[in-house]
Amino acid sequence: MNDLLRSFVRALANAFHPRMLWLTFMPFAVATVAWGAILWFFWQTLTGAARNWLDGWALSSAMYRLFDSIGFSSLHAVIAPFFIAIMAIPLIVITILLLIATLSMPAVIKLLTRRQYAALEMRRGGSWYGSLGHSVITTVVCLVLLVFTLPLWLIPPFFAIIPPVLWGWLTYRVMTYDALALHATAQERRTIVRRARWPLFGIGVISGLLGSLPTMLWAWSVWLVPLFPVVAAVTIWIYAFILVFSALWFAHYCLHALEHLRIETAAAALAPSGPGTPPEFRISG
Repeated sequence: MNDLLRSFVRALANAFHPRMLWLTFMPFAVATVAWGAILWFFWQTLTGAARNWLDGWALSSAMYRLFDSIGFSSLHAVIAPFFIAIMAIPLIVITILLLIATLSMPAVIKLLTRRQYAALEMRRGGSWYGSLGHSVITTVVCLVLLVFTLPLWLIPPFFAIIPPVLWGWLTYRVMTYDALALHATAQERRTIVRRARWPLFGIGVISGLLGSLPTMLWAWSVWLVPLFPVVAAVTIWIYAFILVFSALWFAHYCLHALEHLRIETAAAALAPSGPGTPPEFRISG
């Protein structure tokens, strides 16, 4: 737990560095332009398709009857836009995650190396292409899980549980590779992931919970259609900031764990064999 808190505090302090704040704007700009264009040109088509699809659901019919019974028949018109907004959230966030993992994370690691981990040897066990391939494969798996769990997103409390869990798993898998690609060998990276799997997953889940705050802002802005574009843009930047903070948190935790692993390895190589050998050092959560 000490390592988690220590890396959290260091990440929070680094997140407000001017260089880190600048790194939030690049994925924000790309995601805003790309997804803004898609939603602008295909909004009517998407909402029409969503409306037709939802009309065939028994759950949707029950919701419509409930709205009618309490005098909110006008809410029928916003269910389809609300559904499109909910569907767009994970796709936009995944876009920002991939941009940060492949473009921003190297800058994060360089800053930390220059300021706090200058003595840590670079063994380059990963590459940019390896990062891209790993990120794409992991994202495809996450999207498959997303599709299979999609019907549960409209049922409390699953809409509040499933996104952070999926997001935690995806973030932990993507960020860990990129955090260690420059400094660790492939074997060192696998060792750290195996030993610290649950703390790393916890960082991902907490990042997902932090991401749920702008998600609520995004979703509820659909009910105020004139403000939706502005709120959506602000929300995308908040996502970018949270993801850069998450990248810093993963980087601090993983690089600190790598330092400990190498100390342990060096001590084991020098220690005499026998009953007096010190116990193996474990990475604390």
